[in-house]
Amino acid sequence: MSQWEKLLQSIRNNPKSVRYDELDKVLRNTGFERKQSGKGSSHYRYVLGTDQIVVPRHGNHVKEVYVKQVIEILSQKGWI
Repeated sequence: MSQWEKLLQSIRNNPKSVRYDELDKVLRNTGFERKQSGKGSSHYRYVLGTDQIVVPRHGNHVKEVYVKQVIEILSQKGWI
């Protein structure tokens, strides 16, 4: 199993303990473009076509609700 597959599996299996950098890596490697709304903003928008996900960054870990949104969108696209 490759590192990429392990990362996707760990995100699916344990959405409560996903670090921001892991989620960022998954989104950017699947084609999402990261945009920050302003200087010093803690919210990042990830955009791919009509799909958009907003992920606030407070500390190292991402809240479970945002991870589940990412999992849902990636599942709909058949990427996980």
